[in-house]
Amino acid sequence: MTFKLPTLIATSVVRGSQQGESHGGIYTVDFANRSGELHVDWNTSEIDFEGRGADRGLRGIAFDGDDIYVAASDELFCYDRDFKVKKSFKNHYLKHCHEIIRKDRHLFLTSTGFDSILAFNLDTQNYEWGFRLTRSYEQWGGYTFDPRTGSGPAAVNDFHINTVHVDDSGIFVSGLHTRACLHLDKDWVVSEYCSLPAGTHNARPWKGGILFNDTKSDAVRHVSRDGQQSAFKIKTYPENDIRFSGVDDTKVARQGFGRGLCVVNDRLIAAGSSPSTITIYDIQAGEIVGSVNLTMDIRNAIHGLELLPW
Repeated sequence: MTFKLPTLIATSVVRGSQQGESHGGIYTVDFANRSGELHVDWNTSEIDFEGRGADRGLRGIAFDGDDIYVAASDELFCYDRDFKVKKSFKNHYLKHCHEIIRKDRHLFLTSTGFDSILAFNLDTQNYEWGFRLTRSYEQWGGYTFDPRTGSGPAAVNDFHINTVHVDDSGIFVSGLHTRACLHLDKDWVVSEYCSLPAGTHNARPWKGGILFNDTKSDAVRHVSRDGQQSAFKIKTYPENDIRFSGVDDTKVARQGFGRGLCVVNDRLIAAGSSPSTITIYDIQAGEIVGSVNLTMDIRNAIHGLELLPW
């Protein structure tokens, strides 16, 4: 079957780079021509170099009309269609942000450093709501807080929340250490939508099941409610073709590290990996439709991934 191949927008994070070097950027990837274009090269002296690269690079992506919202670790940037920064928004409770999603007139952002989700009002341009996830006596829970005040939660990263998805039923949240995709309903009750392996990224409901990057297993998976599974091994390359191999002693910068995921249509999905590669999969046929590599630098990994809406 012939598909109309999409143009995607992607962000990347660079592991193990030094001050004065690139720390990732924003790309558009045209699958019809198998080409990528760098629009923003993220290089700032304000990046925190402590830890394993948590503050480096650009993260989640969302759209509002002609505005492109992109998250950095602790700041939300608004770009125009020419990828020029129009404005940006910080908040004390936004730390180590990973993914963002728009629902109606709000952006929802993961605040990994506070085990929380924040809501940003697109009309008032304010962070106006937060939810702190908790677990006690084997039960999930949490509480809301106002991020405009100083009375919110203390910084903690027990669950490493890296994904948020929102639909009419509520908010779905997951992280490296939740071992589940969690559902937050409109009464703020937290329940398990489904179990997940440890170390997942980008988990979200899809077609009645769950779609996610099984990062520890170097695979992309869709599991239906009846247990049927589609799984794809993430693309890797000959070691001789890899640049900066072994530069990161934390082993985070490695081949096959899967992160970044979006739905193209009712049968195609796109997923990112390291070194920065985006691959489109046909879930129904169990086949790879195509792949575009942006760089062979092993430190450079896809983070955010979305369909370009224009």
